[in-house]
Amino acid sequence: MKPGTIDFDRLLKLRLIVARFGEMDLAKWWNTKGQLGRLGAAALGRGFPRTRRFAQARSVFAVAAHRCAEVFEPPGSVTLWRLPETIEEEFDARWEHWLDNAGEWTAFFAKLESLSGTDLTAILRAFEVVTDRDLEAYARLRRSAEGRAVPLPGLFSGTDDDVALLALGFARGEPGALTVPYARRADA
Repeated sequence: MKPGTIDFDRLLKLRLIVARFGEMDLAKWWNTKGQLGRLGAAALGRGFPRTRRFAQARSVFAVAAHRCAEVFEPPGSVTLWRLPETIEEEFDARWEHWLDNAGEWTAFFAKLESLSGTDLTAILRAFEVVTDRDLEAYARLRRSAEGRAVPLPGLFSGTDDDVALLALGFARGEPGALTVPYARRADA
């Protein structure tokens, strides 16, 4: 894996959209209800005026990662919530930049708060975080036989394409029936 091949702003957006979509008031995949919606913004607004949206995000990311691990976590694999350590470290290092520039994210979070619908692929497309090529690759993804996972073809190479597919793979799930997209690690 070559460092610097992932657009971390895009990764954050993908995680935010999937996290919001999976909440109990939408797809019912993890036990947060509107934490990234208007309710969460109102609840955390007074205590965290500058960073509330990022506090909301951290909270839902943790719940989503835990729920996905409960449903399906094969060894030697990555998911949208558990990428290789070097990528997660770079993502975490970028967090301070996002906090320092929180105002740049206001419009994105406002759009995220009002998220509705049941078609995750259409939502990701509307947010302009996936490409036609990503959607073509998604069309070839299938749920595993037991219905709990969506294996990505090939090995995880640490690119934007891989990350987009990890996010899009959640669209193979159904409301109340989470399926966890994953890719095998090359070093496993």
